[in-house]
Amino acid sequence: MATRACPIGIRFLLVGAIFILVASTLSLAAHAQGRDLLVFGAASLKNALDDADAQFQHDTGHKIVVSYGASSALAKQIEGGAPADIFISADLDWMDYVAQHQLIKAETRFNLLGNKLVLIAAADSNITLSIGPNFPLAQTLGNGRLAMADPAAVPAGKYGKAALEALGVWSSVSSKVAAAQDVRAAMAFVSRGEAPLGIVYQTDAAADKGVKIVAAFPESTHPPIIYPLAVTATSTNPETTAYIQYLKSPAAKPAFEKQGFVLLQ
Repeated sequence: MATRACPIGIRFLLVGAIFILVASTLSLAAHAQGRDLLVFGAASLKNALDDADAQFQHDTGHKIVVSYGASSALAKQIEGGAPADIFISADLDWMDYVAQHQLIKAETRFNLLGNKLVLIAAADSNITLSIGPNFPLAQTLGNGRLAMADPAAVPAGKYGKAALEALGVWSSVSSKVAAAQDVRAAMAFVSRGEAPLGIVYQTDAAADKGVKIVAAFPESTHPPIIYPLAVTATSTNPETTAYIQYLKSPAAKPAFEKQGFVLLQ
């Protein structure tokens, strides 16, 4: 006749298993709460946000980790399950995209910054050009390329294409475009002398001594350049509130204004 397991032994086993499960859960929760805040930020934010984050860390002791890239790529990474806490896009469209896929906490979304679009050349270039309807961009490029972020996906590229279409010159230069993965990569083409001209944000031009601004695009030629911010739907990091309040505060203002951003809060 088979012997039956001792009920007391089973209870000990169950209690032990429950203890291990609870301890593991508490450990994971503590780790999640204790990890650095992870921000996904548009590439054009790098200099300004790095400065702002350094000040935040100095004041609070809390470290911010930022992953920079094209807003399109960052949005897709969030959609793929990347563990970002905060997303700062360089345009409204990609924030709308993550919102439509329920990947952000809608109540946390707001417009943080504004920017301007400029035409750049290498710092030692003698190119002079005035931007206006049908301006001779193609002729100025000659056999060279126009560096800009990918017009099909990246915000800076979309703004650039919209401006050139509004000015009536897109068709004459579309075949000359050197499309880059993000706006910083486009600026690097110009800075390294691989393209005579490029289209970037004013803030990017301020961050690279290897380029200079040739002219600014009229704001009427493209949609407003707005950087929205939101907390991701999966974030449980308690530091998000303090960090967002800091970005809105006068303490962060100099870091953004130094690079040419306009605070919208």
